[in-house]
Amino acid sequence: MRLAILNPNTSAAVSARLLAHAQALLAGRGDVELTALTATLGASYIASEAGYAIAGHAALDAWARHVAAGGGADAVLLGCFGDPGVWALRETTGLPVVGLAEAAMRQAALHGRYAIVTGGAAWVPMLQRLAASLGLADGLAAVHAVAPSGAQLAADPAGAIALLRDVCVRAAHGVDAVILGGAGLAGYAQALAADLPVPLIDSASAGIEWLTGPPRPGLLAAPAGGAAPAWQGLAPALQQWLDRPG
Repeated sequence: MRLAILNPNTSAAVSARLLAHAQALLAGRGDVELTALTATLGASYIASEAGYAIAGHAALDAWARHVAAGGGADAVLLGCFGDPGVWALRETTGLPVVGLAEAAMRQAALHGRYAIVTGGAAWVPMLQRLAASLGLADGLAAVHAVAPSGAQLAADPAGAIALLRDVCVRAAHGVDAVILGGAGLAGYAQALAADLPVPLIDSASAGIEWLTGPPRPGLLAAPAGGAAPAWQGLAPALQQWLDRPG
């Protein structure tokens, strides 16, 4: 299968981290071809409602550019712990698409009550809202956000692991699983899992496993149908993608 890892922020370093993590996780799986796509508009790291809203547009634009350049995929991993634009990608591509947050939350919910640890305080209400929209709010005990953003944590691995270890241990009290959420934190859970009494779920690993494992329900959306609207001001590749027949 061809798996596209679509990063809806403009950081090539985050895309490279996600790609390297996927390559390590899927080592020996010769049946999976990986491609990393990076947004060309929007925030370098999504850490606000405005950044989140723009990232949905950026995700569609990145996919349209990929297709215009002759690319394709059999499934798409939206490489953001927050999943901006995931339903629009499902609708327009007709492919299985999942974001890091949904995959990690659904995996955590299989264990029972869960907590989330991530970077950036603005993500707390955003992730609570996402859990509610997915029908997973009842199992979410708390969202613990450290002050540095995911980008800042990714830039200082040793300092990040020390900070995250304390928060993850506290978050594990009274729950059945903890999610370490963030594209920039891909791979950090491996250094922390042994310190927790419950499973520690790496959000990037959850997304990759969700799409490369057995088929899962809920990753597709029906096409919008009806007459296409008149778009204005879009990048040519995106407008061509949205205007395509059927």
